[in-house]
Amino acid sequence: MFMPTTLPLPTLRAAFGDRLQENVSLAPYTSARIGGPADALLSVASGDELAGTVSRLWELGIPFIVLGGGSNMLVSDRGVRGVVVLNRAKNVRFDKGSRPRVHAEAGVVIANLARRAASHGLGGLEWAAAVPGTVGGAVYGNAGAFGGDMTANLIHAELLTEQGRENWPVEKMGYGYRTSVLKRRGLKAVVLSAELRLEHSTREVVSVKINEFSERRRATQPPGASMGSMFKNPPGDFAGRLIEAAGLKGKRFGTAEISPVHANFFINHGQTKAADVRELVNLAQKTVAEKLGVNLELEIELIGEW
Repeated sequence: MFMPTTLPLPTLRAAFGDRLQENVSLAPYTSARIGGPADALLSVASGDELAGTVSRLWELGIPFIVLGGGSNMLVSDRGVRGVVVLNRAKNVRFDKGSRPRVHAEAGVVIANLARRAASHGLGGLEWAAAVPGTVGGAVYGNAGAFGGDMTANLIHAELLTEQGRENWPVEKMGYGYRTSVLKRRGLKAVVLSAELRLEHSTREVVSVKINEFSERRRATQPPGASMGSMFKNPPGDFAGRLIEAAGLKGKRFGTAEISPVHANFFINHGQTKAADVRELVNLAQKTVAEKLGVNLELEIELIGEW
């Protein structure tokens, strides 16, 4: 699908040269394998390159989004009218002192980071071993699972704002359930890296816990391409239970399906359109509200032109 762009492509070509890719399908870069084209895409390989690229785009006044692991989002079929910055900044540094910690750039896959910590005999991130996405996304959305989340692990995040690089302690992030001040207020800031709290353990003990969590996730969550959990769990309840109680397990639009394994996961069975997923989202919200009196709030973000 080709969409006309209003981007100043000659300006972008002059600024970024051969790094700039144009009219790039975003589906391969998302966990759901769904999404239309970005007008332009820039890949970055380090935190410094991410900061430099974002600063230049701000200077040029060009709209952009940063894409890490591509989970917890649904990209529209019309795609993104702007630049997508593909974050592949993956430097990791462990400190195994008396108060162990790890410094990780925002493009690091957080599940891989948990396993790398285990190989050093360091625990505290076991909950993240089956969580999709990157450190940057986890900081932004306060990712969590199995009783753990970024609130407990984050010491500080390095952000790029229009004022420059800033270290934000966890207290400044305004964390709530799967949200942060960055997500709620749409602040003009990009996560560059994070310093996370760990704890001394042994490789064997941490690996056992990681394997246990991974097995639990495999047993309760469906295989296949998805965005992760579609809706936030309402207080005292579970979105999947509500969708199932509303009789929607297995409901399809096109090749998009509300999973019969776990109703809070919407599965792409091949060549799925974002519009079909959106139809299922609307159906779930409407039906659960009408039948059960609960308003489901999206956990994923809708990206691009709708």
